[in-house]
Formats: sequence, C-alpha cells, structure tokens
Amino acid sequence: MKTTAKDLRFHSRELLDTVSRGEEVIITYRGKPCAKLVPYSERKDKKMFKDKLFGIWKNNEKVKDIDEYVRELRKSRF
Repeated sequence: MKTTAKDLRFHSRELLDTVSRGEEVIITYRGKPCAKLVPYSERKDKKMFKDKLFGIWKNNEKVKDIDEYVRELRKSRF
C-alpha cells in the first residue's frame, strides 16, 4: 500500500492497523518514496549481538579493544 506523509500525519492509527494485519505501507513525500512501515518482529538470532565485536570488527586482527580504538579515532575531533 502507498500513502502520503499527510495521510501518516492524520490517519496514523489506520495505517498502524494496516501494518498489524501484515501489510507493508510505503510513505511518500512529494511523490517520492521515503519510508516503509513494516510489521515488527523480534529477532530470533540474538546470539550475534552477544559478541562485543560483532559485524565489521569481529574478524579485525588490528583491533584488540574496540572501545579504545574508537576513542583514539575520535580524539582528533576535539
């Protein structure tokens, strides 16, 4: 289903009901798609997030402590 940002503003309850029935709703702004409402579902694979260095940092041999590494990167900002 497609709808406008104005409809989202004034008819949000009806759109949430539509999503709760399992439909996806595409929100358009000035005729261009800008967002999608989809039914919420819990992740079944939560094991991935238990590892502190998940994602791109998981197999990076250069980084031993990710928090320290990020602090070092951010030092130049301040």
